[in-house]
This record gives sequence, C-alpha cells and structure tokens, in this order.
Amino acid sequence: MMSLRTILLLLSVPSLSSAFSPQLPSTRHALASTTSSSTALPAEIQFVRGLTEKVIPSIKLTRARDGSSGTATFQFSNPNVFDASTSSSGEITGMFLVDDEGEMSTTDVNARFLNGKPQSIESVLILRSPEEWDRFMRFMERYGEENGLGFTKAGQ
Repeated sequence: MMSLRTILLLLSVPSLSSAFSPQLPSTRHALASTTSSSTALPAEIQFVRGLTEKVIPSIKLTRARDGSSGTATFQFSNPNVFDASTSSSGEITGMFLVDDEGEMSTTDVNARFLNGKPQSIESVLILRSPEEWDRFMRFMERYGEENGLGFTKAGQ
C-alpha cells in the first residue's frame, strides 16, 4: 500500500511524465513532417523482426529533471503478434522501433496472460542520454503522425 508521502511525491512531480495516446481528429496536434521523401521507411514497432505490430500502444514517458535519462513504457492490448496467423513468423525476441534513421530496441518485454491466453504486452525502453531521448522523440513524431497519436504533457 502506498504511503501518503509517496502519493504526495507522485502528485508533486507531474511535469516529469508525459504520454502519447490516440487523439480524436479534432484534438490531434499538428506535427511537422520530418520525412519529405516518398521512399522513406515508415516508423514501425516490431516484436518479431520483419513483422509490424498493428496495434497502437499507449506510451508513458518519464524523464529525469536534468534531462540525462528517461523511460518509455509501452502498453499493447491484444497485439497482433499473438494472432495465430502470425505465430509462424518467429518468436518475440524484443521490441524494435524501426524507421528511416535506424533501429532502437529493448529486451524488456513482458506478456500478461488471462486464463492461459495472452492479453497484453508491456515493454520498457530505457533512454540513457539526452541524445537517445531526442532520437526517441524523432521516432515518436514519425510514428505518431502515421498512426494518429498525439503528445500530451502531464498536467494538461
């Protein structure tokens, strides 16, 4: 059980967390495109190399006050990597964020099961430097633009 001190601490630092979430068309933030070429690779999330995850995740961000590090926590409900039609594509070996700049990856991938059936995936990407944070944000700008996600700072 959380103590009152822990709850107050969490409430006192809302500026340290943010999130990407689906936005309604009327409230979607306009994002400038960073890829003007039609040959640019789409920004994709993969759990099995070469198999694009079609389910759009909920993403929560935290960042150190000094900007030196951060985390991105991804929540996928009923991801298509669990579908019977994709099971022959391979095993889940990590989460791969792929775009025209390259790839970011993590092996911190956890599946949640209900009555023996997979229900969701939670994955955490650790961003260890301001450069990794900037690279992640560029990926998310592309991914968000392609998938209707908007960025909401905490407290808004």
